[in-house]
Amino acid sequence: MKAAYILYDNLTLLDFIGFYDPLSRLQSQGHLPGFTWDLCGISPQVHDNFGLKIVMDRVLPDLSDYDLIFVPGGFGTRELQHDPTFMNWLRTAAPVPLKTSVCTGALLLGAAGFLNGRKATTHFNEYPALRPYCGEVVEKEVIVEDDGIITAGAVASSLPLGLYLCNKFVGPERTEQIRKSMAFNAG
Repeated sequence: MKAAYILYDNLTLLDFIGFYDPLSRLQSQGHLPGFTWDLCGISPQVHDNFGLKIVMDRVLPDLSDYDLIFVPGGFGTRELQHDPTFMNWLRTAAPVPLKTSVCTGALLLGAAGFLNGRKATTHFNEYPALRPYCGEVVEKEVIVEDDGIITAGAVASSLPLGLYLCNKFVGPERTEQIRKSMAFNAG
């Protein structure tokens, strides 16, 4: 299984890291040794909303080669929804079987057309911005799954989403091992 982490300027780093950490443990703890990932973007380097620089593994790769894409949120999503280069690149993920996002990353999935007629969620302040892109904005759930699209709410939902996917991939027993190794207590 191969994941593409879609990173861009002015992302919220916790949206990414909270998701990345439990999934990286699938590989490092031997639960899913074949799990690999690439940091992907439209430029060789991006920065989070505080200026931390992140170097990409791949620039503008064809996303259809991946099994999973993940789009974090951040203030950069507001402009990227209308950026033709970024959106045309993101649309290359159309055949990817599992598309995921945290927070306002859902706006990018929506702008790409992936949420048409589906249920989705995002940051609570951005429910109105998400409505034109999807069939139903789900406001009370932290994680919403609808036919290969999984969206999660605000930034604190990134870690639960990562564990949610671990559970999908390796089941509850191994996910519990991952959770304990992170000393994460949800709830």
